[in-house]
Amino acid sequence: RIFAPPTRHTLDECSYTRNSCVLARCEARLRCDSDIQQRPRRRFIDTLFFFEAIMAEILEKIASIELEMSRTQKNKATASHLGSLKAKLAKLRRDIMEPTTKGGPKGEGFDVTKTGDCRVGLVGFPSVGKSTLLNKLTGTFSEAAAYEFTTLTCIPGVIRYRGAKIQLLDLPGIIEGAKDGKGRGRQVISTARTCDVIVIVLDAVKPLTHRKLIEHELEGFGIRLNKKPPAITFNKKDKGGIAFTPNPNGETTFLDEETVKNILAEYKIHNADVKLHADCTDEDLIDVIEGNRIYTPAVYAVNKMDSVSVEELRLLEDMKNYVPCSSEKEWNLDGLLEKIWDALELVRVYTMPRGVTPNFDEPIILHKSASTVEDFCNKLHKTIMRSFKHAMVWGMSAKHRPQRVGKEHVLHDEDVVQIVKAH
Repeated sequence: RIFAPPTRHTLDECSYTRNSCVLARCEARLRCDSDIQQRPRRRFIDTLFFFEAIMAEILEKIASIELEMSRTQKNKATASHLGSLKAKLAKLRRDIMEPTTKGGPKGEGFDVTKTGDCRVGLVGFPSVGKSTLLNKLTGTFSEAAAYEFTTLTCIPGVIRYRGAKIQLLDLPGIIEGAKDGKGRGRQVISTARTCDVIVIVLDAVKPLTHRKLIEHELEGFGIRLNKKPPAITFNKKDKGGIAFTPNPNGETTFLDEETVKNILAEYKIHNADVKLHADCTDEDLIDVIEGNRIYTPAVYAVNKMDSVSVEELRLLEDMKNYVPCSSEKEWNLDGLLEKIWDALELVRVYTMPRGVTPNFDEPIILHKSASTVEDFCNKLHKTIMRSFKHAMVWGMSAKHRPQRVGKEHVLHDEDVVQIVKAH
């Protein structure tokens, strides 16, 4: 077969076809790369929708249980049924606090590094004066304005009070339904769980209404304000059934054996020992079983006291742990700091090396619940107890000055301690 020689026209057609194929392959590869890059975003969006659907289902169950509880009369005949409903409600709230879905969206947290000797958090509704309080007490700038939600993240500051460094956190304002995740309330309340004392900032115009709502939101997230852990001993065991021991120190009016068994059955616990040391309620038993409750002291700062009359302030005298103040005009801020200091229960201990006067400028800060000589030595350095012999103590905890004590001696505020090592 005789082939005709290629002309310039045929060569141009071949080169155009070859270039078109190359361009088509490049476009296909780019589309494939773009699809691969979009896969994590699509997966995250799908997970987000799945997580929101689960949360909506949990909230619907919570609403139905709360409706049933409101319709049920409270008496001895319904105490067992109400106890099981409260246990179901606590389990659902735990799923909101700690989602069990893998790969769920974590969200942006407000937690900051803990510095100083203790941490205090300012919690309240929007536009009640939290940022102004932080500015006046610490000198740290936190934007304050006349509109709501001025603070959108956690702003830390440090207060130097009586030799202690107190970290103060200005948390964003919470709204009703924060315990269910509304308004990023989960991040705000999670940070409040890490605080040693919570200062609830209330508006002096309607303090009681705000207080009730905020306490409800915090308790729904496992924070118990101004309460002590329930006096209940709870131990699981392998066999033997449920052994319930009522309060030996008085009457047991809220719990009986049937109610205890129904509550434990909701947690699929069929063998355990439950012993009461006080007249506790079914909610106290649920808190002990859950084991994730935080018992935090709280101070109620009734801000903007300059906007109400003296007669209105006198109506709040029955409120415990409350301090009227005005952050804008700096009224009674010293009283607020003193109330916070009392709630922290800190102990200042001064060191005195041999042959040297005590150092009263930088005390060692301990908590009242852990203020022994051993705790003091471990706060200085963990290796001191290896060569510890005894300690000499001056102050209110000493029977005579100085007193020679061992490592179990409990120190009081502003004691002076001299450590003697074994040679």
